[in-house]
Amino acid sequence: MKRHTFAMKVKDGQMNTYRKQLGMIWPELTAFLDRNQVRNFSIWNAENLIFGYCETVDGAVLSAEENTVKEALTAKIEDTFEWISTPGEPMRLMYQDFGVVRENKELIRHRMFMTKLKPGCEEEYKRRHDRLVEKRRGAVTQGPDSNFSIWNAGGYIFGYNEIDTTMETEPTEEDKKFTVEWETRQLEIMDWITNDVDWLTGAHHTASVRLAWHA
Repeated sequence: MKRHTFAMKVKDGQMNTYRKQLGMIWPELTAFLDRNQVRNFSIWNAENLIFGYCETVDGAVLSAEENTVKEALTAKIEDTFEWISTPGEPMRLMYQDFGVVRENKELIRHRMFMTKLKPGCEEEYKRRHDRLVEKRRGAVTQGPDSNFSIWNAGGYIFGYNEIDTTMETEPTEEDKKFTVEWETRQLEIMDWITNDVDWLTGAHHTASVRLAWHA
């Protein structure tokens, strides 16, 4: 399975128009996704930011005809936003822990978060997450988290995670201590856009909202 992402910023005063135009192209868009075996397609929003995620089978390539369809669909809505990611190019992968990916999404809680890196902090952010990968020593995470990836584009961080709700447990005191230690430094190198650590900071941020999903 190959994962694909995109990110954009909706122009001032255009969010309602973006939502409306997305609804207008949705039947064509989902038909395009089905024809090309694109799965788990979702579009997320927080403030004026949009993040998109989807999956394809390994080696899948769009035909020239289908690529033309994709460009035409994008053209119908692109007057409402500016790109953060570069169309046709992958966003920088900052972290991944795929674990055991659940094909059945009925008992999955989908999580998506957004932050803004402070100037000059991109490489430290990457190094911190590389150490988490090294700490696992190749072990496969059994859950509840799976399909967990973090990307960077335009100074923004976008994270996507699927959580098996049947395996979720309350955090232990040790878990809480690690989270506080980890997030204390994270808060020094980035600014949260979504509300993931408001419990720690006492700040008030918007929650990420899934605007659309097509299995």
